[in-house]
Amino acid sequence: MSDQRNSSFRIYLRLLRYVRPYKRFLTGSIISTIFFSLFSGASIYLTIPLLDTLFNQGIPQPIAVTPSSGFFDQLKANAANVFNSFVFSGTKSEALFRICAIIVGSFFLKNVFGYLQAYLMAFVEQGLMRDIRNDLYRKLQELSIGYFTNERTGTLISRITNDVTVINSGISASFVTMVRDPLMIIVFLGIAVAISWKLTLIAFLVTPFAILIISRIGIRLYKESDISQRKMADITSVLQETISGMKIVRAFGMEDFEIGRFEEHTKSYFRSLLKITQIRNLASPITEFLSVLAGGIIIYYGGMQVLQSGALTASAFMGFLFAIFQIMPPAKELTTVSNRIQESAAAGKRIFDVLDEEGKLPEPENAVELKGFDDVIEFRNVWFSYPQSRIGESGGSDGGYVLKDINFSVRKGEILAIVGPSGGGKSTLIDLIPRFYDPTQGAVYLDGVDLRHARTRTLRSLIGIVSQETILFNDSVRSNIAYGLSDYPLEKVIEAAKAGNAHDFIEKLPNGYDTVIGERGTKLSGGQRQRISIARALLKNPPIMIFDEATSALDSESEMLVQEAIERLMQNRTSIVIAHRLSTIKNADRILVVSGGEVVQRGKHQELLRQRGGIYKRLYEMQFSD
Repeated sequence: MSDQRNSSFRIYLRLLRYVRPYKRFLTGSIISTIFFSLFSGASIYLTIPLLDTLFNQGIPQPIAVTPSSGFFDQLKANAANVFNSFVFSGTKSEALFRICAIIVGSFFLKNVFGYLQAYLMAFVEQGLMRDIRNDLYRKLQELSIGYFTNERTGTLISRITNDVTVINSGISASFVTMVRDPLMIIVFLGIAVAISWKLTLIAFLVTPFAILIISRIGIRLYKESDISQRKMADITSVLQETISGMKIVRAFGMEDFEIGRFEEHTKSYFRSLLKITQIRNLASPITEFLSVLAGGIIIYYGGMQVLQSGALTASAFMGFLFAIFQIMPPAKELTTVSNRIQESAAAGKRIFDVLDEEGKLPEPENAVELKGFDDVIEFRNVWFSYPQSRIGESGGSDGGYVLKDINFSVRKGEILAIVGPSGGGKSTLIDLIPRFYDPTQGAVYLDGVDLRHARTRTLRSLIGIVSQETILFNDSVRSNIAYGLSDYPLEKVIEAAKAGNAHDFIEKLPNGYDTVIGERGTKLSGGQRQRISIARALLKNPPIMIFDEATSALDSESEMLVQEAIERLMQNRTSIVIAHRLSTIKNADRILVVSGGEVVQRGKHQELLRQRGGIYKRLYEMQFSD
C-alpha cells in the first residue's frame, strides 16, 4: 500500500513540472489568495465591534499592557487599542458608520482578490492542460507505426481528452485548495485562538480522526479512478469504430448489436462512476458530522462561559463561532484534496505510459542527411517479424517471420512490381522502405546508406506513397493536394490536379478547389479520392514512388483514369508497385513474386509466364481465364 502511495506521489510530482512555465501567474494567484484570506478574516472579525456597538452601552476600555506580558499579548493589545481608538472615537452612530464602511471595504477587496486568484489560477490550469495535450500529440507523431497497431484509437483519444481533464482537478487541488484553504484556516484559527484558545483546542480534537479516514478513502479512490478511465477509453473506442464503420453496420443490419455493445460499455462505466462517487462522497459527510459534533460541544462549553463565569463576552463568543464555522468549509474542502490528487495521479500514470513509450524508431545523433536518390535501393538478407501482440500478415502473433531472407535491388528510374497471394508479405516489404518498421535481421540500403543510419525525415521526403486506402483530411481540396505546404500557389496545385486527372471533377465541386471534402474524403468517390492522392504525390515530386494496390478497389472507368495518372506519376521516377491486377504491370522492368514471406519468382512479365507451374502464371490465368 505504501509503494502505491509513493508511486502516485512521484507521478503527481512529475505532473507538477508542467507548472514551471507559469510561475509568474501562479505567484500572482498565491499573493491574491493571501489577501483574499486576510480580508475574509477581517470581514468576520469586524462582527465583534459591530455587535458591541449595537448592544453594549459603553465603549471598550483600553487593554493594559504590563512588562510581564508576552510579545504576542502586547502585539494583540496594541492592535486592539489602535483599532478601538479609531472606530469608537465620537458618537455610537459615528462608530457604527465606520464599522460598516470597513466591513464593506473588506468584502469589496476580498472579492477583488478572489477574482484575481481565480483568473490567474485558471490561466495556469488551462495552460498546463494545453501543454500536456500538445506533448501527447507530439509524442504520437514520433511513435513508430507499429505502436498504433497495438493500441486502440479510442484509448489514445481518451488519454488526450478525458485523462488530461482529470489531471486538471488534481492540479487545482494543489494550488487552490492547498494554498487558499490552509490560509483561510490559519486566518480564522488565529481569530479563534485570539478569542479563546481553550475553545479552539476542543474544536480541533476532530482532526486526527478525519485525516485517518480520508487517507484510506484516497487509496481506494486511486484504484477505482484508474478503472473508470479505462472504461471511458473503451466507450471512446467503440464510438470511434462504429462511426468510422457506419456503412458496414448498416449493410449488415447490426444496429441493434452495436447499440447493445455500446450500452454494455456505458453500463459498466456507470457502475464504475457510482463506485467512485460512493467512495469520494464518504469523506465529506464523515468530516462534517465530526465537525458538527465538535461544534455542539463548543457551543455548550462557550455558552456556559458567557452565562456563568463571564470569561467571554457574548459578542466575542459570537465572533468565535463565526470564525470556527468559517473554518469548516475550507477544512471540508481539504479533506477532498487527497482524493483528487489520487485521481489525478491515476490519470497521470496513463498519460506517462504514452509519453514514456519507447516505440519511436531509434535514430543516431550523427544520422546521415539524405539529399537525394542517385543510384539504388537494396534489400540485403532482410528478415522481419512483427512485435508480439501484433497479428501480422503471416496470420500469427507468435513472432513468426513475415519476411524471410529477402534480397533484391531497384535501380534509379526502374519500375519494380511486386505480386503474390494475399497475406504473402507484400505490404510489409514496402513498409520497410520509408522505414515504418526496421528489419529484424538484415538491412535496407539507399545509395549504400543503411536506413537505420539515415535521418528519417529526409528519407521520407524522397518517397511518395499512393495506397489502396486513401487518407484525406476534412479540409479543402486545395489543402489536401498541397498537404504540408503552406501558401502554395494555386497554379501549381491545378497543374498537379490536371496531371492526376482530377482537375475536371474538382471544378464541378460546389466551391471548386476550396470545397471541404469531409472526414477521410467521404464526400468523394473512391476514384476521386485516389486521383487527389496522386495529385498530392505529383506536387511533392519525390524521386521514389510506392504504389500499394492503388487501383484494386476501383471500377473500370475510375481505374482507367487513375492508371493513366499513375503512369504520368511514374515517368522519370523510381517506382515500386504492388499490383493486384497483373494487366497494370506488364511493362515493369522486373517483377517479384512474393509468397509466404519469400521471393519465389523474379523476372519480366513474359519470362514469368513461360515458367510452368509458377505462381505468376497461375495468377495470370485466373485473372484472364476468359
